[in-house]
Amino acid sequence: MNPITRGIRNAFRNGVRTISIVAILGISIGLALSMMIARGAVSDKITSVKSSVGNTISISPAGARGFEGGGEPLTSADITTIKQTTGIASVTSTLSDRLTTSNTNLVAAIEAGSLGQRNSSNSGVAIAPPADMPASSTTSASTNNSVGRSFTPPVMISGIDSFVSNSVYGSSTVTYTSGYAFDPTVDKEVAVIGKGLAEKNNLNVGSTFTAYGTTITVVGIYDTGNTFSNAGLLVPLSTLQRLTNQTGLITSVSATVDSIDNLATTTTTLKTALGTKADITNSQDVANNAIQPLESVQTISTYSFFAALGAGAVIILLTMLMIVRERRREIGVMKATGSGNTTIMLQFIVESVTLTLLGLVIGLGVAFAAASPLTSTMVTNASSSSQSTPGVRGPRGGNFGQVAGQNLRTIETSVGWQSLGYGVGVALLIAIVGSAVPAYFISKVRPSEVLRSE
Repeated sequence: MNPITRGIRNAFRNGVRTISIVAILGISIGLALSMMIARGAVSDKITSVKSSVGNTISISPAGARGFEGGGEPLTSADITTIKQTTGIASVTSTLSDRLTTSNTNLVAAIEAGSLGQRNSSNSGVAIAPPADMPASSTTSASTNNSVGRSFTPPVMISGIDSFVSNSVYGSSTVTYTSGYAFDPTVDKEVAVIGKGLAEKNNLNVGSTFTAYGTTITVVGIYDTGNTFSNAGLLVPLSTLQRLTNQTGLITSVSATVDSIDNLATTTTTLKTALGTKADITNSQDVANNAIQPLESVQTISTYSFFAALGAGAVIILLTMLMIVRERRREIGVMKATGSGNTTIMLQFIVESVTLTLLGLVIGLGVAFAAASPLTSTMVTNASSSSQSTPGVRGPRGGNFGQVAGQNLRTIETSVGWQSLGYGVGVALLIAIVGSAVPAYFISKVRPSEVLRSE
């Protein structure tokens, strides 16, 4: 009988021991594979966060934030400077304006409420009281920010020159309930409008409304799941610039850098190039804080993988040492009858590999069942720790759980052919390491000494 066949058969000589060893090895291999899968999934998420969140630069006119503050708009020349800056991969320009009852027939989808009344009264623009208010009430009403004031919120309109990641007003999830997105590079009187604005004004795809004395056709209706976003509308940038007599002017720019590694350098370059005419911020700090917990999970999973791998190697090592000691007489007889060290070692290595491969079968099952829960648990614990640690904050004061629409707690794991290949590699590594020391002891067995002792 050749050593390979004998090695496979020897793996089943003691049924109870085989079952016990295979079960323990299966758990060890399963844990190692689970940690390997977790590390891969977390690494993919880190790469995703870095590419989609951590490489964005926001540029706005100095002193302006949306419709707050003041200053002068950016120009076409500024946009050219931004686009020509080394490291800039793409640029999205936006011009924002407000539609009121004086220049549109649209009715705002958002009620003013107490917040709107207060914000309007603090805007520096006087708001006349209702015509039917008694004169004696005017004075008292003027001292109250929410009583006796007539205010209708404007409709937010934005001109854009590209749809980046299908975004609308910063929302990462946009669904078109009907129609389609227009070509933002073509100057045409078309618009996509939010679901709330469409419902408020009974508009459908193909309907028209007026703005700036021009008839505009609705070509799409979107839903972001956000009340504010769903109350706005988008038109091509060049169209809004023409209708508002602001040709070449921009109120905000979002620039994407080719790599997060170049973010700081590119931001500094832009600040030098644009000088005091623009306020420039980037999302590097947000991204770095967001991925810190994920990097901790990545480190833990790496250490856990090697620990599980070491445990499996120790298990098979001790098992094979015990087997070699039990079979000293058998080894002596084999050597006495002409079998060489290499043949005998091969037999025991095959036995070790057989036990380990049986453990691999169980380990794959363990990994399939445990990889996702283990990964989710580690990420959740990391996110909880980050929320309790000062400085680890997400965008807009948020926490680790959400960054730019990405749920960082949602990590996708998969057990496929790649995992199977890794498992076979792990099993063979454990078997080889576990057989190395027993092989040395096999080479030291002297037939004469063994037979004499028997």
